[in-house]
Amino acid sequence: MKNKQFKFGFLGVLLLSISSWGQSKPWTLRECVDYALKNNISIKQSELDLQSSQISKKDALGNFLPNINANASHSWNIGLNQNITTGLLENQTTQYTSAGLNSNVTIYNGLQNVNRLRRSNLTILSSQYQLAKMKDDIGLNVANAYLQILFNKENVKVQKDQLANDERQLAKTEELVKAGSIARGDLLDAQATVAADRQKVIAAENTLFLSKLSLAQLLQLDDFKNFDTADANYTPSMSPTLSESPETIVAKAKQERVELKIARTNLEAAEKDLKVAKGAYQPSITGFYGFGTRASYSDRIVGIDANGNYILTGPKSLFDQFSDNKGHNFGLQLSIPILNGFSTSNAVARSKIALERSKIAQKQAELDLERNVFTAITDAKGALNAYESAQTALEARKNAFEYAQEKFKVGMMNSFDLSQAQTLYTNAQSEVIRTKYDYIFKVKVVEFYFGIPIVDKL
Repeated sequence: MKNKQFKFGFLGVLLLSISSWGQSKPWTLRECVDYALKNNISIKQSELDLQSSQISKKDALGNFLPNINANASHSWNIGLNQNITTGLLENQTTQYTSAGLNSNVTIYNGLQNVNRLRRSNLTILSSQYQLAKMKDDIGLNVANAYLQILFNKENVKVQKDQLANDERQLAKTEELVKAGSIARGDLLDAQATVAADRQKVIAAENTLFLSKLSLAQLLQLDDFKNFDTADANYTPSMSPTLSESPETIVAKAKQERVELKIARTNLEAAEKDLKVAKGAYQPSITGFYGFGTRASYSDRIVGIDANGNYILTGPKSLFDQFSDNKGHNFGLQLSIPILNGFSTSNAVARSKIALERSKIAQKQAELDLERNVFTAITDAKGALNAYESAQTALEARKNAFEYAQEKFKVGMMNSFDLSQAQTLYTNAQSEVIRTKYDYIFKVKVVEFYFGIPIVDKL
């Protein structure tokens, strides 16, 4: 019995450990992007817009189909009514049943149905482009937030390393003060430096937590407290895309980016709207067909007796009456618009204005894309220069700090100046980390405009 309890207890602990590990499993950039593309609210809204445009296409297809309607009625007439068999007015109750089937189909209406169908196809295409753009934007935002977390993680390490170095320096200072080699003021400076380092570590950890929270919210995760990213050490390298000329990157962006495709599609849709509006000026031809039948429940005349009275009998069966009284009607109807309160001309005028707006929007989209590409290229090259300069500054600060340590050991520098040298060295380390991830993201934006997926090369 005890052995079984031990097995069940061990199994429970194991399952709990597995569950805890699963909740705290670090996320890679690919996992973050894929999860965002599946669960982001904005993307879901764009997907619903696409579904709505697909339903609109069904409406446009339905305009080509005939309308078919069935009707039936049954009535009771009570009171003074004309007997349909004798022609005399009598107080009676009569019943009457009728049924029919009507259909009409548009044969020609100025090609409005054709242009509506073409416009619905353009609307679906535009919705697809909008969905692709939304996914690109979300992926780029996720990548930026992910890289920010990596930067904050490395910055925490730098601040902790500085704290550890200053704590070791504090211990050495305490020994030197006890030995009478240095003044007690140096010890106070060392203690203040350690206290300041601890504050910097706390601030860096808070910044890291907030950056994780920001990405978790972007992913719409409920359990953001256990969210963490996988550790990765991305090494910056010269992107081949930056060696391309700006004009080449702009030309590639015009082919790859959906912003211009959306603008072009919207322009084509506006042109179809204008054709639909102008189609209302033309005559329309409609074909129609109708079928009807009826039955009554009154007595009917079958003859006249010797005294001149009508010989009556009961009504025929319903099926016989429906068969005898059936009828068909069909034909064509021509409708020529003459005056409709200027509604058609106003619709055409509005469509022309909308078309001009779409032309301006397309031109603006081209200008915005060119500006964004040139800005991205300039930012990436500037970030690369900043990263290289930060590396040079780091090397100089490292040498200066090592030299300051040597001077401090022989008593040629006090602890305050040593602390200042170490602070500058630490700041240089943080600057290298910042410029590194800034360059990685900005070159990613340039590659993004060049048609390279967001998570590639990361």
